[in-house]
Amino acid sequence: MTLKFVAIGLDHRHIYGMTENMLATGAECLGYWTDGNPETLPGFRKRFPTLPRFDRLDDALNSGADLALIAAVPADRADLAVSSMRNRMDVMTDKPGCTTLEQLDQIKDCVAETGRIWSVNFSERFEVPAVTRADELVAAGAIGKVVQTVGLGPHRLNRATRPAWFFQRERYGGILTDIASHQIDQFLHFTGAATAEITHSFTANYANPDDPGLEDFGELSLRSENGTGYIRVDWFTPDALPTWGDGRLTILGTQGYIELRKYTDVGGSPGTDHLILVNGSECTKIDASDAGLPYFERLSRDIRERTETAMTQAHCFLVMELALQAQKRANQT
Repeated sequence: MTLKFVAIGLDHRHIYGMTENMLATGAECLGYWTDGNPETLPGFRKRFPTLPRFDRLDDALNSGADLALIAAVPADRADLAVSSMRNRMDVMTDKPGCTTLEQLDQIKDCVAETGRIWSVNFSERFEVPAVTRADELVAAGAIGKVVQTVGLGPHRLNRATRPAWFFQRERYGGILTDIASHQIDQFLHFTGAATAEITHSFTANYANPDDPGLEDFGELSLRSENGTGYIRVDWFTPDALPTWGDGRLTILGTQGYIELRKYTDVGGSPGTDHLILVNGSECTKIDASDAGLPYFERLSRDIRERTETAMTQAHCFLVMELALQAQKRANQT
């Protein structure tokens, strides 16, 4: 069976990678729908020039596709996901999958009602080969039991290309809901935690006073039965950096540690996907760029076989619940 999918909402450029990686699995894209003409639309058309555009959202929802890829404005993603699931489609949505706890409850109810898959593409794990290699090393016991992660997610503001919704907190959901959901996902995954709690969260607007809805800095701490985590996210990437952000992840184990320099290695090796492994027998730097991206193939198999090999539904719900709780706590203090 050839899996068929549609793209719904092109407001974030993550739709490029979502579409490319699903096509790479052998899936067929039936077309796309988006509201208006977002800044990302020309880039999508350039990458996928033969894909047709649906005139109406209903046409995409009733296309007979097996999967909907959703990268609309964050506040609109929950409604589109619910509509897709009620039209017999599974869903892969860009992060954040929703922007309020009420939306998350609606999604949970819809999943329970329809039996569909609601998967959030946490691209800082699922689209980074270095994380794939780190996953393999941790599973093999290379650093012992994981007891802490430190996730850093700096981003470049790129003000000139940002749409109006980017500066409206109720539309993008806040910096912890948006960006930090990546690092929460990685904390839960690498510590193997089924539950966790937010112990600290904070947001600020340090450098953009003319945009009161923008949060340009955020941090949070969390803990589970297995360990603790610290997360920092921001919009302060300097112009001289050759990429959008120097994203890093440190995974501390009882017998060693792994550091990932995902997108650049300042002053070091060229390229991306740098992995540093230090344990009792090795102190080495590894080029992990060939490790692969298994999430997309696994999700395709899950859609066909109704399994949970790409990511469990409980994990996906928990990531977004913790991100939303952290955001709410930060905004109340």
